[in-house]
Amino acid sequence: MQSARWLATRSAAGLLSVLFVATASAESLDGWWISDGYGTLLEIDGDQIRGSEITAVSCLPSFSARRQSEAPKGAEAMFVMEQPPVKIVVKAGSAADHKFVLFEGAASSVGFRRIDRRPAICEKPAGNTPLDNFDIFWTTFDEHYPFFAMHGVKWRDVRDAYRPKITDETASDELFAIFKAMVEPLEDAHIGLQGTSLGQNFSCKRAGTRRLDSKTNQRIKEIVETNYVHGELATWCNGRVSYAVMPDAIGYLRITGFAGYAPQRDFDGWAKALEEALDMAFADADKLQGLIIDVRINHGGSDVLGVAVAARLATSDYLAFAKKARNDPADPTRFTARQEMPVTVSARPHFHGKVVLLTGGNTISAGETFTMALMGRTPAVVRVGENTQGVFSDVLGRRLPNGFRFGLPNEIFVTKDGQAFDGPGIRPHVPVAVFPPDDLEQGRDGCLEKGREILLSR
Repeated sequence: MQSARWLATRSAAGLLSVLFVATASAESLDGWWISDGYGTLLEIDGDQIRGSEITAVSCLPSFSARRQSEAPKGAEAMFVMEQPPVKIVVKAGSAADHKFVLFEGAASSVGFRRIDRRPAICEKPAGNTPLDNFDIFWTTFDEHYPFFAMHGVKWRDVRDAYRPKITDETASDELFAIFKAMVEPLEDAHIGLQGTSLGQNFSCKRAGTRRLDSKTNQRIKEIVETNYVHGELATWCNGRVSYAVMPDAIGYLRITGFAGYAPQRDFDGWAKALEEALDMAFADADKLQGLIIDVRINHGGSDVLGVAVAARLATSDYLAFAKKARNDPADPTRFTARQEMPVTVSARPHFHGKVVLLTGGNTISAGETFTMALMGRTPAVVRVGENTQGVFSDVLGRRLPNGFRFGLPNEIFVTKDGQAFDGPGIRPHVPVAVFPPDDLEQGRDGCLEKGREILLSR
């Protein structure tokens, strides 16, 4: 994702937030702002905002954006990055020197506090030796990653094992291989590493899950359209949202991502395209006996768009999920205050009947938060298939002085009861093998068949 949600502009921070006392004037946004969690420093100077990624050992420029003449209702200011054109909205916080910053497409805001001077670590340029890059990489995980204990990994032991291998002569490909070896045991699909100059990319995944190649994906689509839908699906959103009515008046809605609904990055355009697609898909939904939603191949995107789909199915308002971010570099058990994301009943064309959701190991990221967003629905949604991948956080995108980029999760998504599903993923109510080789060879879809059976028997 990218990774499904790998946007460097959604990086933000907490390392030095307790080290400075706010003294600057609250009448202007100008000055320095430090985030609660996320490791981000903002400098606002008139119409310009600049972000930096900070750790205990580094301060690296991240993004810049220009202030717009108008801001959304209820906001104090809005800035827009040039590439990609991400909107950054500043809203009032709990006090004059506290603000909330919403990076477009995210389901929550990041809290920032004004500080009276630039952190000392930002007064000198970061070094670019192999050891400098190692230290920044290791420290970023040490300060932000919440799941070491869950995976049984002692991160300081990892440093002690690999740091002595680094010398001034360590080549870039060797360093890339070391970074890969450090994080691979975490089996976390929201950890990724890019060495563009090397032509190398790496991303983790949960053991026991398989990534489907394009040939297999195409075979799956052929099976559904030939043997179950009996005709081509209506398709919208740059091919990522499809719909058809199967025999016995069972609707079939396939969503392969919650982003990329147009060739260019335009979140407002994506949201509009999705709403228009759902209007058409649900235009005659009152005639359906039931609805199957297929997110077995969904590598994520924006949580907000997933919740928009949930709103079309909601019979009452409820909590989709709440999220919190790690915010203490020294204590992986400390987090920001939870921010809640509601599902609100939509007045647009909708479906309030029986729903089956198909999931599997390629249901990733926003595909999984969408699955969470259906857990509070009444009547209950029946999940069929296999566990989702088990990664929910936005990806904290980072860069290193040598040009490597990497991403990691720093948030936890929870239900209203505080339950999280990171690691093993969300379990189905009815386990069915997802796209086993025998099904592909025989032109069957066992999950889809089970979903139809459930809907027709209830």
